Amino acid sequence: MAHDGASSSGVVESKVGFVLGNVAEVVERILTFVPTKALFRIARVCRLWRNCARRVMRTRQKVTWLSGSGSSRYEEHVLLRTMEEGLEDVFLLPQTVLLMMDNENFTGHHSSFRHKRARQCQPEADSDVMDRLRRLLPGNSDILCIITPGIVLTPSDRACRVPWEFMSGEAGFSLLFPAMEGVHIRPFHFCKKSLSDSALEKAGLAANPDLKVVLLFGYDAYKTGAARFLNQLLEPLGRSNVLIAGGHVEKAFQQKKDCCSPGSFGVVGLTLSGPRIQGASVLLDQDVSTPAAAEVTIRRLKAANIPESNTVGFMFACVARGHNHYNGQHNVEADVFHKLFPGVPLFGFFGNGEIGCDRIVKESYTLSQTDANGLQHGYTTVMSLVHLG
Repeated sequence: MAHDGASSSGVVESKVGFVLGNVAEVVERILTFVPTKALFRIARVCRLWRNCARRVMRTRQKVTWLSGSGSSRYEEHVLLRTMEEGLEDVFLLPQTVLLMMDNENFTGHHSSFRHKRARQCQPEADSDVMDRLRRLLPGNSDILCIITPGIVLTPSDRACRVPWEFMSGEAGFSLLFPAMEGVHIRPFHFCKKSLSDSALEKAGLAANPDLKVVLLFGYDAYKTGAARFLNQLLEPLGRSNVLIAGGHVEKAFQQKKDCCSPGSFGVVGLTLSGPRIQGASVLLDQDVSTPAAAEVTIRRLKAANIPESNTVGFMFACVARGHNHYNGQHNVEADVFHKLFPGVPLFGFFGNGEIGCDRIVKESYTLSQTDANGLQHGYTTVMSLVHLG
């Protein structure tokens, strides 16, 4: 009987081996449950598995994210540790990565690690962060990393997807964009040395009829000449059928170390082009100071009828808003957004000035046009939806 059992087991294993080595439909179905990093390792087994893995990768076209908050136990920002652990379980290959982190780790105020960082020269600290990100992420991915006074994020833990406003404390998120059919995402970084017509065209900001959304972040905007520099970008965008959203941040880590002069102002961002992209944004002005008023304004996003699948919400708010603006009531604007769009994750920051306006971008239809001055604000919040098809 034992001999018969062993023989039966061998037959079963032989059949399983035959199926896994020859039936692509079965292998492909199994691989849909495998995270991307493990999928790359599996793809080395044989040609069939490699071909199945490639087909599975092409289906993974939805944005995902990793986020972290609270004090890190390690000598680095909590987001970096979260990414090291979380990237093992991600079901896409990041092509473009947008990261935002609070500025407490980069000002040298709150721990021995931060004091140590404060003693380092700034380019060295920047290099440490970018080197760490390059080791964590695929070598050919574009990385845009910015630092802001406060963070708005949606937890990546599936058990709790309620967005939260962090006006203090350690927090950050990384939005991971895969290669998507009909969607082209390009990063840009301009300073006085690099701004030119050819650079604008290369970034997709000029001579690009498919441009739909521009996420734009200025740094060191208080310096002489920064406002005029920013207007060079905003004036043509304000007259176009493009959704513009963003604001002024503390700093942006440079991918090219020799791009900017030390202490120079500049602009970074992402252009999103393609026929499948739709977007809408509303501006919560200074007079919006109650939860009811915030809901009335944000509810206008509903009227745009933007699809909510594979859609991301962005909230770019003034540091003077948050609970300080709502009589001590926390998380007002993020809660209202979640009430109206419970399935859409929300990300953004509290910064030093906001960029955007009321606008809807759908196919060839655009609601609202404005000049560069009408795109820049203070004491406001720009709330946006971006649908990626």
